[in-house]
Amino acid sequence: MSESNKSSDRIKYSSGTKWEDIVGYSRAIKIGDRIIVSGTTAVVEGKIIGEGDPYMQTKTIIDNIEKALIKAGSDLNDVVRLRTFVTDISKWEEVGKALGESFREIRPAQTLVEINALVDPKMMVEIEAEAVLS
Repeated sequence: MSESNKSSDRIKYSSGTKWEDIVGYSRAIKIGDRIIVSGTTAVVEGKIIGEGDPYMQTKTIIDNIEKALIKAGSDLNDVVRLRTFVTDISKWEEVGKALGESFREIRPAQTLVEINALVDPKMMVEIEAEAVLS
C-alpha cells in the first residue's frame, strides 16, 4: 500500500500494522531517488520471530526491510546506510554474521550501537535502512 503526496514527490509505504496509525509513521518513504526505511524489528504477522536469538531476529529484520524496499522499487543492493540497535552488545557477532550474509558485497555505511531497550522486551534488534536508487 502506498500513498503519494505530489507536492513534495513523497511516497509513503505502509506495512499495514496498527502501530503506524497509532504512532504516526510509515514503514518507508520514497522521495526522489532515496528510500528511507523506518526502524524495523523481527515482527511478522504480529508475532516476534526469533525470541532470544539475535541472529534470527536480524535475518527476519533484513527480510522485512527487503520487502519494504521492493514495494518502493528497490532492493538490498541499493542500501547505502544501516543503523542497527541492539539491546545486548555482547551479541554483536551473531547480529554481525546475519548482516554480513546480506551486506558483505554491498558494504553500506553501518552503525551498530547498544541501547537500553526496545518497545517489547523480546525484541533484541532494530534496524533502520536508507537506499539510493541506482
